Amino acid sequence: MLNRLSKLPRDSRDTLFLLFVIAWVLMPQVSQLPMWCSALAAAVLLWRGWLAFTVKPLPSRWWLLALLIVTVAATLFTHKTLLGRDAGVTLVVVLLALKTLELRARRDAFVIFFLSFFTMLTNFFFSQSLLTAAAMLVALLGLLTALVNAHMPVGKPPLLQAAKTAGWMALLGAPIMAVLFVLFPRVAPLWGIPSDGMAGRSGLSATMQVGTIASLALDDSIAMRIRFEGAPPRQSDLYFRGPVLSTFDGRDWRTLRSSFPPRLQPTANLQVQGAPIRYTVTLEPNHRPWLLVLDASPAKPVLPGFDATMTSELQWQTERPISDLVRYSAQSYPNFSHGPAKTEVGLQDYVNLPPGFNPRTLALAAELRRDPALATADHGQLVQAVLQRLRSGGYTYTLEPGVFGQHTADEFWFDRKEGFCEHIASSFVILMRALDIPARIVTGYQGGDRNTVDGFWTVRQSDAHAWTEVWLAGRGWVRVDPTSAVAPGRTGSLQRLQAPRGAIASALLGSVSPAFALNLRAMWDAVNNGWNQWVLNYTQGKQLDLLKNIGFESPSWEDLGLVLIGVVVVASLCAAAWTLWERHRQDPWLRLLDRAARKLQKAGVALAPHSPPRRMAEQMLEQLGRNNPQAMALHDWLLRLEAQRYGASGGKHATLVKLQRELKQLTLSP
Repeated sequence: MLNRLSKLPRDSRDTLFLLFVIAWVLMPQVSQLPMWCSALAAAVLLWRGWLAFTVKPLPSRWWLLALLIVTVAATLFTHKTLLGRDAGVTLVVVLLALKTLELRARRDAFVIFFLSFFTMLTNFFFSQSLLTAAAMLVALLGLLTALVNAHMPVGKPPLLQAAKTAGWMALLGAPIMAVLFVLFPRVAPLWGIPSDGMAGRSGLSATMQVGTIASLALDDSIAMRIRFEGAPPRQSDLYFRGPVLSTFDGRDWRTLRSSFPPRLQPTANLQVQGAPIRYTVTLEPNHRPWLLVLDASPAKPVLPGFDATMTSELQWQTERPISDLVRYSAQSYPNFSHGPAKTEVGLQDYVNLPPGFNPRTLALAAELRRDPALATADHGQLVQAVLQRLRSGGYTYTLEPGVFGQHTADEFWFDRKEGFCEHIASSFVILMRALDIPARIVTGYQGGDRNTVDGFWTVRQSDAHAWTEVWLAGRGWVRVDPTSAVAPGRTGSLQRLQAPRGAIASALLGSVSPAFALNLRAMWDAVNNGWNQWVLNYTQGKQLDLLKNIGFESPSWEDLGLVLIGVVVVASLCAAAWTLWERHRQDPWLRLLDRAARKLQKAGVALAPHSPPRRMAEQMLEQLGRNNPQAMALHDWLLRLEAQRYGASGGKHATLVKLQRELKQLTLSP
């Protein structure tokens, strides 16, 4: 196979390498593209590779036109539009693949190069992770290698030579990239917001459907990282508040849909006491306007570029979705109370239940009311009685409860007696409301793990949780986590459920020490966190802080532009001065002779060290023959170069410039 590749024409060999690089660029996007798009791109690249390997002619333009029409129609059918991020990326991928089928001239190659560079950037529309960045760095070096190789002279120059040149280009461009990264003014992302794909996986959502998911797959991806100032709270106290769900239609829980005017609805009435907990949150994109904070935070989280408001249910929200990695600081008070202290009309919204659902749960509430031991019980005692039922009634916490029917609370309380947190919380709230106790569901994240490498607390999507709040006279809203009554380890550090391993993971990690695996994971999380903190989260605020450190009193983005221009001008002047110094330091005639020697060596001519022009010309003819017209042309040029230095006309600068131009036009094949 390798022998066959080495015998291919130059164009075929270069095409196969370019196709491999294009496949590498497209591979990370396979999970984001429509299945037909990935299949079509793979088929076209394989077809084009087969044509290059067998040196067969390219298909006619009618084939390309037909494929283009089909792909545009398929894109329109899939995305319902040709505009926007997803449809645009699909079209770019298809056009790049189809363009390889008309790779006939250098102009076509350049179009493919720069279309590939753009496609490479589109990978960051979907992920800015460290792995994606590393993969795209490899893709960048591959595209630069192909681009350099396309500019190299005729023959079959080794790809390693082009790769070395591309690597030097990347290294020389790295300082410029670093300066632009530090000083170029930050702007908001230009792409759209992907759809929410959380169904069937752990994580947060604006609604909660009870009983429609047979099993829950734990998503181990990171939701946020937290750094506490001082000692952190206990893991069991880490409740990060998200959407509050108060309206129930029998199956779905949603945010409050009140039947009362705003003036009659309960207010937050948040009151805090004690010392606050100060911390910084690095929040992954959730494409929702939610700022996750510990219960409870009366002060607005400090998030540059966003305006946050707190709802009457203590949830902090921004004016636009969080579609990029953000970092904000907040302070929370573990000791707090909120909500009305006395009965209000608006509390009726938190008692309403849809008619015709869960009749046995309603009967259970009536039975509890008739219990002589609870005849004079207040709401707090009724809550404790229900929690005791959860503790002693044989209820279990599981990720595979199966699909529930119409009466989800009835099935949980009397039939299945198992479920994950949403089943337990929903059934608990329904029973509370049947007892005329105002109750609601709070969703968010509970717990997390401290990374021993960098000290950050990592909260994952698998830590998503649902708990409840009940209203008690004189106390307001009180957190009650019924899941803790069923499985105390869920909110502690001992018995947290883990995602089951697949067959491959079990085979690879089965013999690995658990402690070693945890250390590896902690190290990898720390590396990713460093990438998030120093690269992805390098915001305009950090840029302005940098300007403050170098002397600007109240910097703005205009100052950033001026500093950037100043750095570019100074760097350009330094480069020009170095170039002039280098030219004066080295004899131009010797530099031209060295260029000619390198051209001969690339053609395979072995030269003795420090050979003069005439000796170089003789060695070239001895090795390449006097019948080689290219060698004879270069032979004459070398003799004229010698005459320029040592002949009667030596020292004339115009003649040296002419020789420089002629050398650029001369070629020499091996």
